[in-house]
Amino acid sequence: MSAVEVSGPFRPWPRTLGSRLFLILLAGLMLAQGLTFSAQFMERYMSAKAIMLNTLESDVATSVAILDRLPASERGAWIERLDRGTYRYQLGPGLPGIDTLTAQGAGIAGKIRQAVDPRFPIRFQSIPADGKRLQAHLTLSDSNPLTIDVNPAPIMPVAQWLPYVLAAQLILLVLCTWFAVRQVIRPLVSLANAADALDPNKKTPRLSETGPSEVAYAARAFNAMRDRISAYLEERVQILAAISHDLQTPITRMKLRAEIAEDSVDRDKLIQDLAEIERLVHEGVAYARSAHGNMEKSSRIDIGSFIESLVYDYQDVGKAVTVTEKIDGAIMTRPHALRRILTNLIDNALKFGGTAEITVQRQPIGTVLIGVLDRGPGIPDDQFEAVLQPFFRLEQSRNRGTGGTGLGLAIAHQLALAIDGSLKLRNREGGGLLAEISIG
Repeated sequence: MSAVEVSGPFRPWPRTLGSRLFLILLAGLMLAQGLTFSAQFMERYMSAKAIMLNTLESDVATSVAILDRLPASERGAWIERLDRGTYRYQLGPGLPGIDTLTAQGAGIAGKIRQAVDPRFPIRFQSIPADGKRLQAHLTLSDSNPLTIDVNPAPIMPVAQWLPYVLAAQLILLVLCTWFAVRQVIRPLVSLANAADALDPNKKTPRLSETGPSEVAYAARAFNAMRDRISAYLEERVQILAAISHDLQTPITRMKLRAEIAEDSVDRDKLIQDLAEIERLVHEGVAYARSAHGNMEKSSRIDIGSFIESLVYDYQDVGKAVTVTEKIDGAIMTRPHALRRILTNLIDNALKFGGTAEITVQRQPIGTVLIGVLDRGPGIPDDQFEAVLQPFFRLEQSRNRGTGGTGLGLAIAHQLALAIDGSLKLRNREGGGLLAEISIG
């Protein structure tokens, strides 16, 4: 027997705050409206019932008195005049019935008994086949029988147009509730969107500090937080730049001393270590500054000429860098940041694959894709996110022997974000890595 997939528990409660507030407010308003309508309905029902019974009592007393005073030969002509629709008079014993009365029938019988003069014997019977119909049998002064046939109609204490008014009120409640919830949720959505797109280095519009006092206070607090984060990042860059500047002098001095020392294995290792320290300092400062890549102004460049110039620079120094696919046309970007991204990716490809291939494509939506391909060992699929983090190195390839600092891809990733692009990595079929930059 095949296994049946069991779905998760059904949750009718909506997930969004706006939907929850909408349902709560709408349910509360509809409940209050329903209670008000029910109270009015019951009050008007009781009033209509009391008026109907009082009218019945007064009319029956008058009608019986008139019929009793009229001669028997003239009573037939008056019967139709006394007909009231829900009850009528019959000269005769009426229909056979039962003595058991309903609650409504008992109430009507009590009013008729009060209306009829006690000198007229009267008894009541209900007609089972006709629902709530009942008959009052009495004998007039001349011993002739008289039957009061009562067929009560449903009491309608509301006007026929009232359901349309209720429907219009319901529509009005829905619209007002939706508008109120929208006014409450809109500042929260704006704050969430601003927090999601938070980048203190970008010239994004500040949150509007207008509106209700609570909303304006939250907007001011968010804008102040963004300013503080931007100041902290700027301070970090300045600190790293100062450290780099201060370290360069002693490092240079130590390199000079090591170079004039006698040749030995320790001397060569010391020079190599000093070079690695110097490279690490430079890469650290470059990574810190990569977050501020948007400080460079965007300009229009010819992407084909830009790529060819970069490739020629590598070929002039004997590096195996080629362009396998390119396009012509201008794009808006930050050229220095883009050059640094491509330089890091090409250096990475040369270091671990020996060669680098560059492809440039334009998507139908206008996005430009620049790919840097190599035939190196590639990267495990579960490490693609990790290698974009600073100072992360894969042990099998990026170790001190290869001179990797773990910042090349991190800098490229940061700069790609700074120029409103993205960097994605994936392994190639047959071995190797593809680093793809999306711009536009």
